[in-house]
Amino acid sequence: MAGQADFVDALLNPARAVPSGLINPDGGRAVKRFDVYRNNVAVSLAEALETAFPVIRKLVGDSNFSILSGVYLRKYPPESPLMMYYGTRMPEFLAAFEPVRELGYLPDVARLELALRESYHAADSVPLAPTELQVPIDRLMASRVTFAPSVRLVRSTWPILGIWRFNVETDAPKPQACGENVLVTRPEFDPKPSTLAPGGGTFTAALMSGKCFADAVDAAVAMAPEFDLAKVLGAFLEGAALTGLDEDT
Repeated sequence: MAGQADFVDALLNPARAVPSGLINPDGGRAVKRFDVYRNNVAVSLAEALETAFPVIRKLVGDSNFSILSGVYLRKYPPESPLMMYYGTRMPEFLAAFEPVRELGYLPDVARLELALRESYHAADSVPLAPTELQVPIDRLMASRVTFAPSVRLVRSTWPILGIWRFNVETDAPKPQACGENVLVTRPEFDPKPSTLAPGGGTFTAALMSGKCFADAVDAAVAMAPEFDLAKVLGAFLEGAALTGLDEDT
């Protein structure tokens, strides 16, 4: 009788023979039935990847994506029974997949698509009211914040949001040749990606790591002297990105 590992390996590797112990009602080996099942599994996983990465598919083309997804699904079998989580290792796969190595932006575009999907499926939360940030500046600078479960930050040296929009939105402008820090929020039902102003990515990353406002501002200003705190806080509030303010008393 085949073990579970052997069964999975044979299931995702068309060159492997039917695992031992799989038989038809007549006692013969269930070659045709297993081949049908193996094909159905591969098709289902490929369709899950198409759903998860529509922009990657558009960027490389349907036929190339079919080849790419076939390699991926055999290298990275599902780790969860929920297909909405399948494909989490696509960015690292694309970074190492030789046929697309020259398309250096693909891994980060995949990271953005993953972030949008994760945001969509994240738990609901109650956003922080704008009035709760109206505290004396010294108290605000000593405070830390809690982000909503749906918030994601994707930082890249490529114009990933510009690339994404150009391939998703009608009449979107061509991407500019610059890196982008993308904040993904979910103010209502669907995720909303937006580009943070200079220093905003550093500031947000610092807050997400648990730093207080003062330390996060210092890090942002060191990266971009023109950093505008009010503008980034406005993006947070507009996207319902914050759920709590913890004053250091």
